[in-house]
Amino acid sequence: MKELDFIYQRRSVRRFTPQPVTGEQIEALLKAAMAAPSAMNLKPWRFVVVQDPERLEALRGVSPYSRIVAPLAICVCGDLGGIKSLVSKRFWVQDCSAATQNLLLAATALGLGAVWCGVHPLEAESKRVSKVLKLPERVSPLNVIFIGHPAEQREPRTQYDPKNVSWEVFGANPGDI
Repeated sequence: MKELDFIYQRRSVRRFTPQPVTGEQIEALLKAAMAAPSAMNLKPWRFVVVQDPERLEALRGVSPYSRIVAPLAICVCGDLGGIKSLVSKRFWVQDCSAATQNLLLAATALGLGAVWCGVHPLEAESKRVSKVLKLPERVSPLNVIFIGHPAEQREPRTQYDPKNVSWEVFGANPGDI
């Protein structure tokens, strides 16, 4: 299905050229992220866009897995405050993960590369990212996405495995029904 090729082309990219990501591309990424579904349409996501080299360097230091040299980082966060905070607190991770996946797919569609570096639920990393980005206490970082023009090409692929699929009830195959 050619329509889904951009999904199979999405791969974690960890090496980037120094070419900057344009403002138009950043806005397209954020629009795509905010097109994600969210529980009760609360949209608890908040995004911190980082292009400053010193702040990018500080973000690279929050975890051994985030030492990515890219011209752009977007931190996807959940705002746990607000009127319906009980719902937000229960579903912010799912909501912000959906927004993150949209952002990653949009990066691929725009010819960019990206890598999701997890922050939540690691408390030490969460505190370090919060400090670097001066996040208020009610805002929790889910991840840092490093984005740029890829300096590496990775083959498209799917990780489809029919052994991970059950039909009608767990563990059943089509012939069992």
